[in-house]
Amino acid sequence: MSAKINYKPSKPKRGSFVAKSSLILGCVVATFPLMAQNSQPENSDQIINNLIQLRGQVEDLQSELQILKAEHTQSMSYLNTRKTELSANIDRQQLQIKQAQAQVVELQEKVKTLGLDSEQMMGDVMNMAANIKQGITTGIPFKYNERNSVIDDITRDLEGRKITSQHAINRLWAFLEDEMRLARENAIYSQTIELNGEQILVDVAKLGTVLMYFKTRDDRYGHVIRNNNRWQFNLLDQEQDKQAVAQLFDSLKKQIRQGYFTLPLNISTTKSPS
Repeated sequence: MSAKINYKPSKPKRGSFVAKSSLILGCVVATFPLMAQNSQPENSDQIINNLIQLRGQVEDLQSELQILKAEHTQSMSYLNTRKTELSANIDRQQLQIKQAQAQVVELQEKVKTLGLDSEQMMGDVMNMAANIKQGITTGIPFKYNERNSVIDDITRDLEGRKITSQHAINRLWAFLEDEMRLARENAIYSQTIELNGEQILVDVAKLGTVLMYFKTRDDRYGHVIRNNNRWQFNLLDQEQDKQAVAQLFDSLKKQIRQGYFTLPLNISTTKSPS
């Protein structure tokens, strides 16, 4: 015999639940001020320490910024000085060539007046050739022997009566036109130089008729400087300078003949005599 039992769970009384919830919330609220009060000094000290550290970092950055500004100002002043000096050297070289061309034109007019085979013009032509050779000597040591040999051949032919004064003047004029082209050209050539007392074949990067750098076959880099009115080929010691010259050679080999390059330069030794 079985019996059915109906079970209904009793619902909690609303009043007791609210009372318990209120009691728990009251405990939490009562405890929070104590927690906040205990942690406030620690947070304040940490914030103060962080602010002190940040202030110190800001002061360090400001000091570093001032140093960088001073270095930048000094670098710009030095670069402006280099630019002015190089411009003066270029103008001086071009002026020498233009003066030589003017003398050639004057000699041509005299030859026309006195006659093509006039012996009276030989002295003037020889002096003109000597002045051109002097200009080669004072310029950068780019292919000295080859350039001087051109002038020597002209004077030798003139003295040997193989050519007339007019012919000699025309050849001198053609040579000066080549010199003007060299003054505008940035390119790489091969030539023999004297390095540490030895004659070696190197590649030279010629920038107009003012600057010249070289690269040996074993990848050493150097530049040409003027010391006591004498040109010297010196190797570079600083790695930064070597990398700068290496970049110049790489750019010229890629036919990049214009652009911004940071190159080693000694202003005091690159001045040409006026």
